[in-house]
Amino acid sequence: MEQQLLNLLMFIIPALITGAIAYLFFREHVENENRRREFLIQKDLQKDSLPIRLQAYERLSLFLERIKPSKLLLRVSPTSSNKEDYESLLIANIEQEFDHNLAQQIYVTDQCWSITATAKNATIQMIRKTTLSDKVDSADKLREELLSSMIDKRAPSDAALSFIKEEVSNIW
Repeated sequence: MEQQLLNLLMFIIPALITGAIAYLFFREHVENENRRREFLIQKDLQKDSLPIRLQAYERLSLFLERIKPSKLLLRVSPTSSNKEDYESLLIANIEQEFDHNLAQQIYVTDQCWSITATAKNATIQMIRKTTLSDKVDSADKLREELLSSMIDKRAPSDAALSFIKEEVSNIW
């Protein structure tokens, strides 16, 4: 009886070891295949989404360029000599440009979108602050003051543009 039990164990132990090794091998193989499939899916998604993301960065860059006071003032002429009307026209133009690009926020990082919105708000604040100045009494004077202030300091959108350029360079 002991001999039969010993013979049985001699067959069962190698079979159990072989089964355990086969199980570990196939489990590792299946995990590797799943990781490979996930990688290929991610690669395909990235291939499709990269052009869309780059286009979003391009559109935000264009927006930031268009709201630079030096370019905005050349593009948007005053309709009257009233400085408040011109201020409203400039701000409405900035808001319209921003609203036109709202959908881009889903393709860029939260930090990039936040910096873009901050640049927009800083530009609007600069226009409002200049309008409140005692030196400004007409739309033409508002244009002069805004342009002369741009000689001394950078536009708020310049910092956002630098951030976008750096973020795009990190994509590669």
